[in-house]
Amino acid sequence: MVDAQTSQQNFRAIAWMGSSTEEEARTYLQQRLELLSKLMFWSFAALIAFIKLMYWRYPTIEPRHNAWIIGISVGGLIVLAVIWRLGLARKELDLRRLRTIDTFYAVSTGMAFGAAGYLSSDLQVAPLSCLLYLSFMVLLRAIVVPSTGSRTAIVGSVTFLPIVIAAVMIALLEQQPLPGPAYVAGALLLGTVVVMLATVGSRIIYGLREKFSAAMQLGQYTLMHKIGEGGMGVVYRAKHALLRRATAIKLVHPSKVDADMLTRFEREVQAMSLLTHPNTVAVYDYGRSPAGYFYYAMEYLEGINLESLVTRYGPQPFDRVVAVLAQVAGALAEAHRAELIHRDIKPANIILCERGGLPDFVKVLDFGLVKEITGNTSSSSSTTKSILGTPAYVAPEAVTDPDLVGTPVDLYALGAVGYFLLTGRKVFDGKTPLDTCIQHVTGTPVPPSEARGDPLPPALEQLILELLAKAPDKRPTALELGKRLRAMSVVGDWLEAESAVWWADQRKKAHQIDTSSPTMTLNIDLGRVSPVLRGD
Repeated sequence: MVDAQTSQQNFRAIAWMGSSTEEEARTYLQQRLELLSKLMFWSFAALIAFIKLMYWRYPTIEPRHNAWIIGISVGGLIVLAVIWRLGLARKELDLRRLRTIDTFYAVSTGMAFGAAGYLSSDLQVAPLSCLLYLSFMVLLRAIVVPSTGSRTAIVGSVTFLPIVIAAVMIALLEQQPLPGPAYVAGALLLGTVVVMLATVGSRIIYGLREKFSAAMQLGQYTLMHKIGEGGMGVVYRAKHALLRRATAIKLVHPSKVDADMLTRFEREVQAMSLLTHPNTVAVYDYGRSPAGYFYYAMEYLEGINLESLVTRYGPQPFDRVVAVLAQVAGALAEAHRAELIHRDIKPANIILCERGGLPDFVKVLDFGLVKEITGNTSSSSSTTKSILGTPAYVAPEAVTDPDLVGTPVDLYALGAVGYFLLTGRKVFDGKTPLDTCIQHVTGTPVPPSEARGDPLPPALEQLILELLAKAPDKRPTALELGKRLRAMSVVGDWLEAESAVWWADQRKKAHQIDTSSPTMTLNIDLGRVSPVLRGD
């Protein structure tokens, strides 16, 4: 019975805060109550300091019960500081305690100003000042604390009740310039107006929060914060309304793509969802928002992308590179069997993470440019005469004839990734993106061992150079590549124990994982490319 009652109370709390989950409601309410405590504390402290200054400067205006008034004020200030600094700022409080604090603030603030107004009635302006200051507090709560209009009306009425009672007592017991009924009616009128304004304000703010929550809602997913951005979309961390697992949501803005491309993306996500290789990022769901955004939900990865890995830690050990490339090859092999080409393999799209206690676990992500292998080259999507990919990792044939690219483009890109991991340098790095693409077509790569300045295992260097072959048929397939890498015995410079220690050190440092893409995906118009490169 108690659990059921608590659940019902929590449901009501979630409703009057405009939140979608209990945890979201709890977190948001605690943050807002902490802010309210801060504002109340400093405003009350300023008020007490002002009163003391006035009484020191003008001793004749000090009310006869000033010691009681100051005592109540300072005591209230201490209680407020304890709740704020030792409770709200340091502990995660449940919804029941947070609601209790909200109610306590309303009742205690009303009682404190009610008592102060009655005790300072011989200073005729003081009760009115208390009434005005209490009005400010009711309006402040309506602005800061998430609440429905009905709850604000109840809390505001409770807050004003003590000072109305004080007004009745002053009218009965104290001599005032105004007749008693007028004095009480004035307090009731001001209190009623303030409560009505606070109620309307809460309803407006509550409605805006509901609209904002709806705007951040995609099906069963609520967007939390942006974690990356690419050429045609934005990636957000999100959470499912019912499930606890972290999720990444990729949004494709309708203004960035046409209707045909959105249809193709939807078809590709359907195909991606069938990929089950453990080294491929899992796709959970997809859909379109009411605003026209196409989105898909995938697993959220806490790891470091290979671009950041090399940037921060330099060229990687041979064994580690072999293990990483073998895992990516496995993911590509499954995609290629399903007649899917990734077309944007690059270090920023490969995440190194820990999964199930296994260090250096690879996840291949961002199939946003994935291409289905079909014999139809007459569709609108395949006659755009453009290069889709990242210049530093684009295959020669993707530059000379992008309409006829096949699975070897992924192998070329993976060879460029391996080159980058081993040397810390890109295979080609031109002055402009177009210059880089031209070098992929016409240039000869510097051997990885020469670029690294350190001898490489011959078999590994030979394999990297095979992947970087200009002719697609000279490159091994993803399946062949995986077999050769797994059979490769390198030098034992990156053992499992070393990998575990490295990851433990990352956790110890509370390293903020970077999954954003520092490199851009580029769409190059072939109409501006040299006729020689186009094959004209």
